[in-house]
Amino acid sequence: MYVKTTKRENKSGTVRYLHLAHNEWDPVKGRAVPKVLFTFGREDDLDRDAVRRLVASLSRLLEPGEALASTAAGDLEFVSSVPFGGTYVLDHLWRRLRIDRIVGQVGQPKRGRRRDMSVTERVLFSLVANRALAPSSKLAAADWVTHDVHVEGLPAIEDDACYRAMDWLHEVTDDLEKRVFDEVANLLNLEVDLLFFDTTSTYFELEEADEPLARDDKGRLLTDARPPAEEDGESADQAGFRTFGKSKDSRDDLPQIVIGMAVTRDGIPVRVWSWPGNTGDQKLIRQVKDDMRDWTLSKIVWVTDRGFSSERNRRYLRQGDNAYIVGEKLRSGSPEVKAALSRQGRYGEIAQSMRVKEVRISDTERFVICHNPEAATRDQHIREQLVAHLTALIEDTDKLSDFKRGELRGKIADKPGLNRYLRTTPAGKLRIDTAKIKAEENLDGKYLLRCSDPDLSAEDIALGYKQLLEVERGWRDMKQIIDLRPVYHRLEERIRAHVVLCWLALLLIRIIETTADATWTTVRRELDRLHLGTFTGPTGLFRQVTALTKPQRDLLAKLNIPAPKQIIALEPAPR
Repeated sequence: MYVKTTKRENKSGTVRYLHLAHNEWDPVKGRAVPKVLFTFGREDDLDRDAVRRLVASLSRLLEPGEALASTAAGDLEFVSSVPFGGTYVLDHLWRRLRIDRIVGQVGQPKRGRRRDMSVTERVLFSLVANRALAPSSKLAAADWVTHDVHVEGLPAIEDDACYRAMDWLHEVTDDLEKRVFDEVANLLNLEVDLLFFDTTSTYFELEEADEPLARDDKGRLLTDARPPAEEDGESADQAGFRTFGKSKDSRDDLPQIVIGMAVTRDGIPVRVWSWPGNTGDQKLIRQVKDDMRDWTLSKIVWVTDRGFSSERNRRYLRQGDNAYIVGEKLRSGSPEVKAALSRQGRYGEIAQSMRVKEVRISDTERFVICHNPEAATRDQHIREQLVAHLTALIEDTDKLSDFKRGELRGKIADKPGLNRYLRTTPAGKLRIDTAKIKAEENLDGKYLLRCSDPDLSAEDIALGYKQLLEVERGWRDMKQIIDLRPVYHRLEERIRAHVVLCWLALLLIRIIETTADATWTTVRRELDRLHLGTFTGPTGLFRQVTALTKPQRDLLAKLNIPAPKQIIALEPAPR
């Protein structure tokens, strides 16, 4: 369709007429011929207001950006393109969980004028989205938001705004975590009858640890605003936040912090904790239980690994209506473990390549021996390799001097896997400990569980403990996908806020994975292909989303998220 011009000659000269026409194929003439649809009249007497009304009427049939593009002719310029799909999906889920409203509610003063939290909420979302999509420092995150991605309601950001938002987040963490959990529990109908708890550590590239400061029994600073520890009934400990401890990353040479996480049976992380780096696992579970007590949960069975299996912890977890499933150290040598392993009985076959046998040796606790045939084969293979290596090391050592033999003995002692199968004769000779090998064969593929719940079946106990792997998967994703480390912060409150941001990112990721039945890596790759293009022309600027592919439409349908509007922004040029 186009504007056609015709000419006529009269006494006053040549007159031009304008018509709206389009070409139609004429089979008789064998060519396209113009067909007039509408006549505007003489060009020198054109009713321009009528033309504007016609254009406006036709434009209502188009998207705003399409109408703008159609009137910009060849002067339309493509300015930029940024990823759009990741932040779009995360933002929808963020709002579905009502986190945007929660941020606006927590931390408000009890009296006086309420704070406007709209900017803080957008900044916090952008920091969470950054952890999920392109983990970086807060300075780089500000540049990412400003130039490399589209965050609705936040066209640009300064790094100072990121730090202010993190400081606020640290102040309201407890209240925010509780409210977010309530929304997630309602939205997903979470089963919280089993809560899995585990800890990890993350280290810092520092030469020296933080200065020791007075802390309460939860590892938090005793500030001047609080009463002295003696008046609080608390035992004040002196510890730096980033300090030396037993590293789970095998970096005992660097300062670290300890992080704990509670996860549901579906892998949804419901809460996170941070402690000074020298905090031992044994006392942490008691604080975690106390913190969760105020969340009005029904009966909880706590599932933890062997690091939390002390008698004091077990007694604490039994208080109220709660129960526990804890892993027991097979090589602890305790009378209970020896009695459990010595009892005869048949194993029952359950799913997932596992056999279980319940052993009754206590009136208040139940013991379940789990046996995985595949793990047993793997344990046997590893032991055979270790014994072969040890045999080669000690071969012909009888000919060595006592000093040389002692030197080799010391080197082997530093390698627990080898040292386990080595014995020394009264004369100082090195030998393979065949009795130890036989004892270890009896433990191949086995692990022992202790449970205080009288109603759970042995199968539920075994499968429940196996789901503790969800926490381990959470730690792996937090360290590898969300990039928990390196932490680009020095202040304790910002390090704690950084951990909370990582938890929120992991929460959104897990919900997406559970709903879409796909890994976040796959989902993120597909969403990154959905872009937002910016176009400018004489009549203004508009931003348009690329057309959805079938995988993108299917993904949005699984997540119950509507397709984005094609035109995101329309800014007419100033007149």
